[in-house]
This record gives sequence, structure tokens and C-alpha cells, in this order.
Amino acid sequence: MTGRTLLARARAEWFLGLSIATSLVFLLTGGAPLGSLSQPATMLVVFLWLFGTILGSAMSVVRHADHLAVRLGEPYGTLILTISVTFIEVVSIAAVMLHGANNPTLARDTLFAVVMIVLNGMVGLSLLLGGWRHREQIYNLQGANAYLGVIIPLVVLTLVLPNFTQTTPGPTLSALQQGFLVVVAIVLYATFLVMQTGRHRSYFALEVASGPGTAQVPQPTLLPHAGLLIAYMVPVVILAEQLARPVDYLTGTLHAPAALGGVIMAVLVATPEAIGAVRAATQNDLQRAMNIFLGSVLSTIGLTVPAMILVSHLIGRDIVLGLQHTDTVMLLLTLAVSVVTFASGRTNVIQGAVHLILFATYLLLIAQG
Repeated sequence: MTGRTLLARARAEWFLGLSIATSLVFLLTGGAPLGSLSQPATMLVVFLWLFGTILGSAMSVVRHADHLAVRLGEPYGTLILTISVTFIEVVSIAAVMLHGANNPTLARDTLFAVVMIVLNGMVGLSLLLGGWRHREQIYNLQGANAYLGVIIPLVVLTLVLPNFTQTTPGPTLSALQQGFLVVVAIVLYATFLVMQTGRHRSYFALEVASGPGTAQVPQPTLLPHAGLLIAYMVPVVILAEQLARPVDYLTGTLHAPAALGGVIMAVLVATPEAIGAVRAATQNDLQRAMNIFLGSVLSTIGLTVPAMILVSHLIGRDIVLGLQHTDTVMLLLTLAVSVVTFASGRTNVIQGAVHLILFATYLLLIAQG
């Protein structure tokens, strides 16, 4: 790699230097900027600083995952993206659970927020903009059915069933039931991965005919993008712990809506994927968009839930999984509409509009219950 190439790479990755510098500020000062959270202006500045740095790093992770997707092809590229973002989600939630006050509903609120943001906000915006530009868009119906066939039982077992079990009081599961849920989630997700990357890999790609004269696009190199993806993950791990304090202050001291902490975590991890999905849909690559948003929900439920249950046992904190009444209705309605949306292999603007209405309803219920 020549000096000019290195300089160009450094300019393109300037945000990595900013995120590393931010991490050093908080590490070397022992989190001193967080010492004046009682002052609203200071709290807002520190929160936006941390949130923006983590979000920018997460978006850079997505950018390099996109390059790897071009190099590796589907579904491996999307798989790298979803696992990377799920790692960020697990680290962020665990940081708040470890360093904040006991908030047993944080994991549940974050999981529910991710499902609502992805299956309503991200899907709605992707289908609306993609349909507006291209009228109708197509995707592999077998892949969508495979995703939903795993997502629906895992979501219901995690967020609905705890409200109806009798072993423990409240919307919780017993230790045995939690262990069973961990095993089920991991086994189902692993089985799905075997199918996705093995004999049914074609379900998650859309074959496009190309003539013999089609130009060959240069393939990006693998190692630089893989290394930079990992490099951007490091500040996220460091700064997620710092972000836990203002988030806990908002929900605990200022008595903001209890679901706000979960929404903040969900926005943090869903925004980069949302940008990638919307960009793919507007470029008439709905197959990649579908792999992103359905893969995001599946990895969140299949990987984040077991991780959060294990973390709660390690730190001795309770975890509440069952949703409240209005949230349960919104979840079941979202799953039902998603089945209808992805039932034909084609999408248009009306389906996007319906999902966005459901997302607006979710936001209204957060604000006014």
C-alpha cells in the first residue's frame, strides 16, 4: 500500500480518530465529564457527545460490513452486519445493567423497541421509498418465510409467554424456563444459520440475469475492511459503559418514561442498519434490505435474549420479559401485518404506509401510554 493510498485511507477513516480520542478522554479522566449530570445543559452535551460517537462508530461498522458483503456475497455479508450490530446491542444493554440502578425491564424494553423500530419503522420506510421510486419490488419469498417462521415463535416465547406462566409471580420466567428459552433461542438461531449458509443459501439471494458483456466490478480487499470493522467496535465497547450513566440518570432521577432507556438503546443499534436497508430499497435491492431488517430482528431475539438472561444471572439482577397489555397488542399486530406484507414476494407503497402508521402508534403510546 503506497503512501498516497494510506493518506487517502486515513482521511476516509477520520471518525476512527475522533472515537478513539473520545474514549481516551473518558478513560484517562475516570469519566470526569459525567460528574455534572445534575446540570441539564451539561447532561445534554455529554449525552449527545457519547451517543453521537457511538452511533458514528456503529455506522462505520455497517459501512465496512457493506464492503465485506460485496466481497463475500449474500448471505454472509448481511450475517456479518447483523452479528456486529447485535454485539453492540448486547454490550450497550449489559453496560446499563451493570452500572445503572436495577432496571429489570431494560432488556425487555430494548428488545420490544428493536422489533417495533425494525419491523415497523425500518420496514415501512424501506417499502414506502422503494415502492415510490420503483412501483413494485420483488424479493425471495422462501427467504422471508424462513425468517418469519423463526422470528414469530421466538418473539412470542420471549415477550408474550412470560405474562401467562404460573411458576413465578409477574411477567417473569423461572430459572428453568429461562434456561429452556436460552437453549431454544440458540438452537433455532444456529439451525437457521446452517440453512442460510448451507443447502438453502439461495433463499436469501435474488438471482439477476446478466449478459456476457456485463462489466466486472472490482472487488474490495477483505482484510483492511475486516480490521477497520473491529477497530470501530473497540470505542463502542468503551463508550457504552459511559453512556450508561446519563441513560440511567434520565430514567431513574428525572423520572422519564421507563421505556425511554430501551428506545435509546434500540435507536443506537437500529439506526445504522436502517440506513443500509433504506439505501438498498431505494436502489431496488429489496432482497438485501429484507435480509438486513429481518436478520436484525432474528439476531436480536436469537442472540441478545440468551446473552441478557446469562448476564442477569451473572450480576444477580432480575429480568422482566413479559410485555404490558398495550405493548402486547402492538407486538401481535405487528407480527400479523408482517406476515401479510411478506406473503406474496412483491411489495408496494401501501404496505410501507401501514407499517409506518403502526410505528407512529408505538411512539404515541410511549409518550401518552
